[in-house]
Amino acid sequence: MLLHVRAIQRLHVLDWLAGGMLACGLLFLATGLLPAEPAGDAMVRIVPLLAFLGTVIVLAELTSRAEVFDVIASRVARAARGSYALLFVLCVGFASVTTITLNLDTTAVLLTPVMLALAVRVGIAAVPLAMTTVWLANTASLLLPVSNLTNLLAADRVALSPSGLAGKMWAPQLAAIAVTMACLWLFYWRRGRRGAEVYTPAEVHRPADRALFRICGLACAGFLLAILVADIPLWTASASAAGIAVAAFAVRRRSALRLSLVPWRLLVLVPGMFLVVETVNVNGLHDVLSSAVGPDGGLLGMLRAAAVGGGLSNLLNNLPVYLAGESAVPVGNHEQLLALLIGTNVGPVITPWASLATLLWFERCHAQGVRVSLKSFMSTGLVLAVGALLASTAALAVTG
Repeated sequence: MLLHVRAIQRLHVLDWLAGGMLACGLLFLATGLLPAEPAGDAMVRIVPLLAFLGTVIVLAELTSRAEVFDVIASRVARAARGSYALLFVLCVGFASVTTITLNLDTTAVLLTPVMLALAVRVGIAAVPLAMTTVWLANTASLLLPVSNLTNLLAADRVALSPSGLAGKMWAPQLAAIAVTMACLWLFYWRRGRRGAEVYTPAEVHRPADRALFRICGLACAGFLLAILVADIPLWTASASAAGIAVAAFAVRRRSALRLSLVPWRLLVLVPGMFLVVETVNVNGLHDVLSSAVGPDGGLLGMLRAAAVGGGLSNLLNNLPVYLAGESAVPVGNHEQLLALLIGTNVGPVITPWASLATLLWFERCHAQGVRVSLKSFMSTGLVLAVGALLASTAALAVTG
């Protein structure tokens, strides 16, 4: 009994949120508020998403434990040679590539502590690095299906392969990153904000186990090649790469293989969100969103969809907002659907609960003693959200 009480006491607030969401969804299904048919359709749809999510997080976690990210971060610091401007460009590139290729939650969970450790190692302010991580975890998540769960849903809806989605979203992604860079430099990285002119580069990090470092690095590279070049399901690619990493750790460092590697919280939260959103959707939300989004597939309709997605994401959370908004967009309006995707990916940078990645980022910053002013976070995030939404949607309209 005592062990059960202690286990309950160790649950994080996000664990309670995930469990509560799933419990609500099951309650709605049991009471008939959620009909069985839409619930069944939703569950069938998310099975491959859950398989991908579970395996890609395991891959990212083991890659981090193999010190791949640490080596890259230290090389980034040395490559900048003490120049803040060059370090800024390299950190933006590092965070953007991590988000694009390994998804935004990986950036929030695994790259945040690496960047904060980098700040300590070279003696620079932590907040600019922290903000670079959280903003790009959201705004750099447009390009590939792997980058965000919402992308997987959108790509499935409009029947786009990874290369097909990249072909549609390369210009919006560049626009979002460009606006993010401008806001980061203005609000956090310029001389008057960071508090120093130059920094002293640290030594290049040496991994404790070079074999694990190489194997996990190659597994990640193979995963990226598989999703971009080969015509195989995302979950198959991520599971194969995670299997290679797990096998390497089983041989080299078995003690690191624990059940806690599996993102149980996310695997509980996502089905719960789907069920709750389906319940709300079939009980009136669909009509409200359809009116707000409108049937116009042109630029005005795209701007409306992006604004609805971004605004509601900051009030609620981007994943359920995308799920609800998707059904409100007319089936043939593919560009309008992608504009909604821009809103739910790029927009959730104002409130701490707007995306799961932001919540995870706040948790990691708190654990490492880094405090970010909530007032500053929300006010600068508002500027970024408006600028990035407008620029990305315009880029989609021009190139789409």
